[in-house]
Order: sequence, then structure tokens, then C-alpha cells
Amino acid sequence: MFLPLRICLAVSLTLWATSLGAEEPRVWADKNLGELLDVYKYFHSHPELSLFEKETAARLAEELRRAGFEVTSAVGGHGVVALLKNGAGPCVMFRTDLDALPVEEKTGLVYASTVKVPAAEGGTTGVMHACGHDMHIANVVAAARYMASHKDRWTGTLMLIGQPAEERGLGAKAMLDDGLFTKFPKPDIALALHCDHRLPTGKVAALAGYILASVDSVDVAIYGKGGHGAYPQNTVDPVVVASHFVVDLQSIIARELKPGVQAVITVGSIHGGTKHNIIGDVCRLQLTVRSYSAEVRKHLLEGIRRKAKAAAASAGAPEPKVVVGEGMPATFNDHDLTARMTSTFRRVLGDENVVDVEPSMGGEDFSLYGLAGVPACMFRLGTIDAERLAGYKRLGLEPPSLHSPLYHPDAEPALRTAITATCSALLELMPSTKSAPSAAGR
Repeated sequence: MFLPLRICLAVSLTLWATSLGAEEPRVWADKNLGELLDVYKYFHSHPELSLFEKETAARLAEELRRAGFEVTSAVGGHGVVALLKNGAGPCVMFRTDLDALPVEEKTGLVYASTVKVPAAEGGTTGVMHACGHDMHIANVVAAARYMASHKDRWTGTLMLIGQPAEERGLGAKAMLDDGLFTKFPKPDIALALHCDHRLPTGKVAALAGYILASVDSVDVAIYGKGGHGAYPQNTVDPVVVASHFVVDLQSIIARELKPGVQAVITVGSIHGGTKHNIIGDVCRLQLTVRSYSAEVRKHLLEGIRRKAKAAAASAGAPEPKVVVGEGMPATFNDHDLTARMTSTFRRVLGDENVVDVEPSMGGEDFSLYGLAGVPACMFRLGTIDAERLAGYKRLGLEPPSLHSPLYHPDAEPALRTAITATCSALLELMPSTKSAPSAAGR
């Protein structure tokens, strides 16, 4: 009896893979998930704030060194760089961020963080991995273990980095300034994943082009002439000037940008005066400004300066002070690389588990690696079980967002998908010359 060609081919590939000791990432993840969940829970319950990730970095370095990587610590602060060289081939970088947030955890998890540290404004604050960086770290540990134990399946150099201070937009720049791409090999490709509170577990999303916005923080001081609230004619009221400025800001987006161009100017803080019947000398505002293209970003910042000066001039007030902090550029996913990653994810996760998403107005300093000349792709990982999402929907609620004290991934299915997607992507980008073409997805 003759078997169909496709069955013969499948049997041959299975025998070939077995002979090499090959093990697909999903199979390996299932076998090792218990131990990796312990790694995840450790990092979840031991969070550290931006620029203070000393123990997090040390534990990650230990895990990577134990897996067989050459590890360098203290790169750009608490940054970790780990290299595993496996013959000729591309250098592929995969980044995890290390830092947590000044948020008191309210998830009720058995392994919830109870960490408290001094707060900048006095007192103490809770610390929590409310953005999923603990999941990112556990995923990189898993990738290190898998790739080190399956070196017959790939060639090249795997570069894993633990980056500090992502939440403050400082870590990528610090590592680059400290020689990340000069003291170490400059990668041919940079990858990362990010948790998503809206996607069900089992699903990923990879969007080409701009995926995250540029982020600028702007401080504005509107000056006036103080006096008694009963005699406003003798004053220049900076609160009134600031009020005109706040309303006028929105005309930059509504009337100066082409319809459909996405941008945000939010006044997050406004403070002026000290008492009911006193007109103060100054009103201070704090703005966050978001956009995608460099041209729009420049126009928004110039518009803010222009509107502030115009509001002051219209009231005969002194010229205001506008200070733009050091921001983050928009994050751009390379089109060709993203298409390749999407194809890989469809192959290993199934078409139905690779979904389309819209760009976000959130920001990420992962953008700096792309601007340093490395084709980059960040993909999103579903972290909330579909039944839990459905429960929120039935109650008319949104699921807890990233940065919420209530956010937590459904760790087991989320980590399983992260490992499968990450390791499959690395195998795709660094295929072994021994690999059969179809086994590499070609």
C-alpha cells in the first residue's frame, strides 16, 4: 500500500527532527512551564522601581549565565547584556525591560507584591509589576534556556538584554550611550514583546509601521500680576490666561492638523493660586503630548509655545516659560521583519490566533534601537483569559489596564504563548544549515 506524499513527508520530518533531538518550542514550553511559572512569580513578587533594578538585574544575569550565556552586567546602569554565539549567522537581539511601577498591588494574588519603598514626595509607596515586565523577563529566561539547549536548530549570535528604566524612558538611551552597539555586536534585528490587557491569552498581534507614539512632557509657567481677588482690575490673572491657553491648545489638533492625523495634547496638571480671595503671580501646567511622525511632533511642540505666548500677550501678561523635557520618539515596526514574524506566528499559533490591532498612543523607548539603525519589531501578547474578558464584558466593565493596581496576566497560558512565539521567531531568524526547509517554515 502506498501512502500519500504529504503523509510520507510528515513522517520523514518527524523522524528527522527526532534524530536531531529537535523539540518544538510549544512542546518544550509545556514540559518546562511549571519551573518557568516559578521564575515569573519570583519576579512578580520582587519588583523594583526604575533605576533601582539591582536585584532584578542580578537574578536575570544569574539565570542567563546558568543557561550558558556570556553575561555583562551594569550596562547603562542596571542593564544586562547576554550573548550566546553559535557559529556564523545573524545577530538577533531580544529585549526585556526590568522595572516596575510605584503602584500598590490590589490583585489579591497569592504571590502579589508587598514591596514598599520611600516615595519621592514623602511617605512610602507600593511597588508592582503592573505593566507585565515580569512576564517579559520570565519569557526571556525561557528563551535563553530553550535556545541554549537546542543549538543544533540555529546558527548566529543570540543577544538578550535586560533594560532598566523603561517606564521613565531612560533605559534604552542609557544602554546605547554606554556602548550597547559598540562594545557588543550591533544586532541585525531587534525584537521585543509587550503584554496587552485587551487581547485574550493564546493570541498575539504584530502591526507594521508606527505602533506606539512619541511622548513629550511639557511644563508651562503662565505669569501674571498678583493681587486681591476683589480688585481684579489691578491684576493680571494667570489662572484666566491659563484657562484660555488650555482651551486653545485643542485647536492645534482640530484646526492645524490634517483630519485623520492622530495626536494628543493632554493637560494633566494645572496649579495656580493659594486662597479664595488672592490672585496669584503664576499658574503652572504639565502636559503630555503624543503623536507618530516627527513632523507632527515638531508641529505640536511649536504650536504649544505659540499658543502660550499668544494667550499671555492677549492679557498683557509677561512672556510664559515653556520647557519641553527629553521625550521618546515613536516606535516603528519594520515592515518586512513584521511580515516575516506574522507569518511565523500564524504557522505556530494558527491564523485565528494572530490578530489585527490599532496603533496605540502609549510610548516605549524600544523605539531608540530602531532609530539606531536596527530593523525592529515589537509584538503584543494576549494576557487575559477569554472567559475573564467575557466576564468583564457581561458586567459592562473594561478589563484592568496596564498600570492598574488590579492588572495581572493569566500567567500560565500567557507565558506558554510568549515562549512559543518568541522561540519560533528566533528559530525563523537564525535557521540552522542542518534544518530541513519545511521545518523552518519555508
